[in-house]
Amino acid sequence: MICYVPAEQAPGEPRAALTPTTAQALVKLGLTVRAQPGVGRASHYSDADYAAAGVVFDADHASSLAAADLVFRVRKPAVDEIARLKRGAVHVSFLDPFNEPALLAAFAQAGVSAVSLEMIPRTTLAQKMDALSSQASLAGYAAVIQAAARLRMALPMMMTPAGTIMPARVFIIGAGVAGLQAIATAKRLGARVEAFDTRPVVEEQVKSLGAKFVKIDLGQTGQTAGGYAQALTPEQIAKQQAGMAKVIAQSDIVITTAKVFGRKAPRLVTKAMLDGMKPGSVVVDLAIESGGNVEGSKPGEDVVTPNGVTILGNANLEASVAFHATQVLAANFAAWTTHFWDDQAKTLKLDLNDEILKGCLITHGGAIVHPQFAPKNS
Repeated sequence: MICYVPAEQAPGEPRAALTPTTAQALVKLGLTVRAQPGVGRASHYSDADYAAAGVVFDADHASSLAAADLVFRVRKPAVDEIARLKRGAVHVSFLDPFNEPALLAAFAQAGVSAVSLEMIPRTTLAQKMDALSSQASLAGYAAVIQAAARLRMALPMMMTPAGTIMPARVFIIGAGVAGLQAIATAKRLGARVEAFDTRPVVEEQVKSLGAKFVKIDLGQTGQTAGGYAQALTPEQIAKQQAGMAKVIAQSDIVITTAKVFGRKAPRLVTKAMLDGMKPGSVVVDLAIESGGNVEGSKPGEDVVTPNGVTILGNANLEASVAFHATQVLAANFAAWTTHFWDDQAKTLKLDLNDEILKGCLITHGGAIVHPQFAPKNS
């Protein structure tokens, strides 16, 4: 069985779906692993190390796609590339399935089994293959590092002969995987950290990391079975904005991580809030890919407001630590493959009754099979 890993073509995407370590593990399972030359170069993995792990390099991308039984990549493919895949092949990547109906239709038409990494369930059994969490954790870390680099202030308290430097104030909105890592990173750097989340259940986690939990009475809130925050009503969002305004005005760094899976991100930081911030403050919008939490944020751009607040809109902050982002992402791919691998037959065995597969398999056997995306009968 051939596993093919192409080099990523998306601009600004240095991550890869394979490392020499995971390649060695896949070869040990019985797979023939092929890759494009330079597959890991942007994340500092050399072709020589891949070759030593048993990877066969092939510069002919079209023929490698046509021969592959299993394709790993980070980003979704171009729609016109899907027809080149072998019928019955398995394709695993981030697919953005809620926003890509044409892509899903192309996978179904090509008879390809498309697996969406975003849809892997957040369960104990699936933890090792949860790519959203592995990347979100690094994004939370990188958000603090990037903000600190632009703040032009020291984060920790410092006692100097010329006086005391007070710690920078950091406010994290959303205490999911990214938010918790941002809290931990900011605390390690010595900042004074506050955090808010609509889910009361995360208060103890926030406090355990040394941050203050900001309480805002929103009425009934909670989380989904997958651990995501439930969508708020417009009235609840207004209450949240009012409760956060004072904290934001006092903060040197604000990091927003509020995403509602499969829906547009809620707008939490308004222009009025930004106008009330100190000159030189920094805001990082980690929800920028799904519409953004911050009014005026722009994907891929730094925006400076008239009062001197910088809004970072980097949609792929984990790419700034590409070596480790690739390390953990490739491990997610390998864990997924190992889970569905039949050792005796030396092939993938896609059990359609498997709970993990039910969650992440979007197309199979020439049809869109995932209930959230399958065409509804009229």
